Amino acid sequence: MHLINLFGPPAVGKMSVGREIAARTPYRLFHNHATIEPLLEVFDWEMPSFGVLKDEFRRRVIEEAVASELPGLVFTYVWALELREDAEAVTRLVAPVVEAGGKVDCVELYADLPTRLSREGTPERLAAKPSKRDTEWARANVVDWNERHVLSTGPEMPFPLHFPHTVVDSTRLTAAETAEEIITRLGLPTDP
Repeated sequence: MHLINLFGPPAVGKMSVGREIAARTPYRLFHNHATIEPLLEVFDWEMPSFGVLKDEFRRRVIEEAVASELPGLVFTYVWALELREDAEAVTRLVAPVVEAGGKVDCVELYADLPTRLSREGTPERLAAKPSKRDTEWARANVVDWNERHVLSTGPEMPFPLHFPHTVVDSTRLTAAETAEEIITRLGLPTDP
């Protein structure tokens, strides 16, 4: 199986781009809020149970995707690149693919902060992410994450893992255009 770890800051367009990739290829989308939203019904974000179950659910879905012989999976993730524990979490998540002899590509989406703030609160985002429905809070959260964490690679923050790493600037691209760029760069099959 081929796993695309599609990462970047909040509201950069990971879910939208992932949907576009899944629509154009035989790959499936597993966006990060598919585990977050159900758990928020029971646990608060900061509760240890929330983090434990989120990580376990994500790992199990990836394990079953490998066992089911899916050709590819797009997994979205917000990655605080300066935190060693985030890199370790990514390594654990992709381990089932690596252990099965599959391929892992890390694709980083970048967009400047004003663009990301303009993308927060779109109907697609609100439909899939009930926790973001308070758009004032969600926009403040985008700014907060931007101030507290390193969310994009660059000269000061090289990519921390050994997997292939591709950066796509989606600031002026639609989700469909960004997906096409990724499909082309990675040479993905286009027969859904």
